[in-house]
Amino acid sequence: MQLGLDFSTVEELVAGVDEVGRGPLCGAVVTAAVILDPARPILGLNDSKKLSEARREKLFDEIREKALAWCIARADVEEIDRLNILHATMLAMQRAVEGLSVKPKLALIDGNRCPKLSMPSAPVIGGDAQVPAIAAASILAKVSRDREMRELDALYPGYGIALHKGYPTPVHLEALTRLGPTPIHRRSFAPVRRLLEAATFG
Repeated sequence: MQLGLDFSTVEELVAGVDEVGRGPLCGAVVTAAVILDPARPILGLNDSKKLSEARREKLFDEIREKALAWCIARADVEEIDRLNILHATMLAMQRAVEGLSVKPKLALIDGNRCPKLSMPSAPVIGGDAQVPAIAAASILAKVSRDREMRELDALYPGYGIALHKGYPTPVHLEALTRLGPTPIHRRSFAPVRRLLEAATFG
């Protein structure tokens, strides 16, 4: 359901919610919720994928400084494998919204479905390009997950995680075949599952 709203004017006590990391073969799915402060506007908010890394890093600090409230949450690999990626994402979004220090009157969720929340919510397809609060959430989630993946690259060298962030690129798939899955790989995802099955039954 799409609300009949001019999203550019919806600001007061509205939380924008977004996720990063549904598609990768490893690592957590990271979500964020942000309530912007109309009195402290942040220029240049946009879908995090359309911004340079340097711009995202700058906005990351500015959002945390100027927002009325923000929360970054996650669902780890074990939860993704146990629940499936969709339900794990909904859980992480729920954690982000419920973790806000200010309770929003409305939560706008990027995408086509909403998690179960204690306040009204609505999905917004392409929301990170329409709703500033969702754009802010996408930036917090993206920067947080990218930093986490760089740390994991140091723990599990050889996979190129810092570069591809866990997505199934040819480099990642080749390394996965050569080195095998690590504890941070999602065992329920087909490329990882096939390797584990081959190792078990091969």
